[in-house]
Amino acid sequence: MSETEPARSPHLRINPQLTLPLAEIRIRTSRSSGPGGQHANVTASRVEASFDVLASRSLSDSQRHRLLAHGDPVVVAVAQDERSQARNRELALVRLAQRLAAALAVPKPRRATAPSAAARERRLAAKRRSSERKRERRPPEAPSEE
Repeated sequence: MSETEPARSPHLRINPQLTLPLAEIRIRTSRSSGPGGQHANVTASRVEASFDVLASRSLSDSQRHRLLAHGDPVVVAVAQDERSQARNRELALVRLAQRLAAALAVPKPRRATAPSAAARERRLAAKRRSSERKRERRPPEAPSEE
């Protein structure tokens, strides 16, 4: 599957570990919003692809848990960019795959680091320059009378 077009198979590849059968993805079409213009003949070109996380038999328990923790139990993607229903169907499936892949991605653990000595010195030098600049902006102090 390329980035812009899903493969012509009965499955939708989400990531290297997961492919979903298209039978588990519900496709709905409806009329696209927006002005008709020259294309005034009515077509149901808007496509909505939805995937029910709870009803899927393709997901492992850990994948199901990760998707549910990420959001709704039904993941939805809509496409109405093109005038062609077939092209919008492809776009909706690609967007659905991208949403599922993003939700299934395990975030890389953050490793705490400390600033280097040079970075610390640059920060302090900048603070000294800023302080000096502000001190120079002040009006001169009146001489004290003793």
